[in-house]
Amino acid sequence: MSTEKGGWLARLKKGLERTRVNIVGVFSGGVIDDALFDDLEVALLGADCGAATTSELLAALRDRIKLKGLKTPAEVRDALRDELTKLLAPCEARIDLERARPLVMMVAGVNGAGKTTSIGKLAHWLADQHKTVLLAAGDTFRAAAREQLAIWGERNGVEVIAQKSGDPAAVVFDAVAAARARGIDVLIADTAGRLPTQLHLMDELKRVKRSIGKAMDGAPHEVILVLDGTNGQNALAQVRAFDDAVGLTGLIITKLDGTAKGGVLAAIARERRGRPLPIYFIGVGEKLDDLQPFVAERFAAALVGAD
Repeated sequence: MSTEKGGWLARLKKGLERTRVNIVGVFSGGVIDDALFDDLEVALLGADCGAATTSELLAALRDRIKLKGLKTPAEVRDALRDELTKLLAPCEARIDLERARPLVMMVAGVNGAGKTTSIGKLAHWLADQHKTVLLAAGDTFRAAAREQLAIWGERNGVEVIAQKSGDPAAVVFDAVAAARARGIDVLIADTAGRLPTQLHLMDELKRVKRSIGKAMDGAPHEVILVLDGTNGQNALAQVRAFDDAVGLTGLIITKLDGTAKGGVLAAIARERRGRPLPIYFIGVGEKLDDLQPFVAERFAAALVGAD
């Protein structure tokens, strides 16, 4: 493992510490018995894996114990890591940065999810991939959002297309035109934070998407929802609502370092088993490079404390 990967894995483990500590303690005993499974059920539910996901994981572990003759709690922990990896693996995907130029990303999320901050970090990651980036301040409802995006643009040396009192659909339309004219690799369009219950704002989000499509055939190429990891099972409802409204292509899950509910990724993966929704990035800190591509095996290992 490279130093870079090793450093990220260490940060991932630290970031998931609040979730992991409740799971790791289950395997501290010396025997595999009903008490272990009872405690593991409580730990997985507490981590917001959800009842259905927890039940499936426990059943899979019991089958492994019988089939492979597992003898120690440590072996059960490793088996849990493997089952989580298998569940999460379909959500591991990478954005195809070469399929369009500009590649237009539309980013949505509820207020407070870390949407604008994630856009700034994503711009930084794209710069590391040697891509030119343009940002569109499509959140015209909050002056603070435009200002925040402008700050991230300055940090990354990226221009931001904005209007003080503009229509969000018009702003993103102009931004797509500008990105095409300048030969920009990636355009990231911010949108107003909204709750799924705010139907008028969800309709506005649909209008923004249509405007992007008018500006460029086939765009937006990515419709990404930013989820606050501390929301736990509420994140599932957000995924359903935003997917119904605008057709999601991927997720960014933030603030995993501030929650004991990191198991919600497993719940999302199970719910979308028939139609996997990529988890492109996860965030476990405030630094620019603390937004990193999701890797199922590393995440599962960090979650259960297994190497």
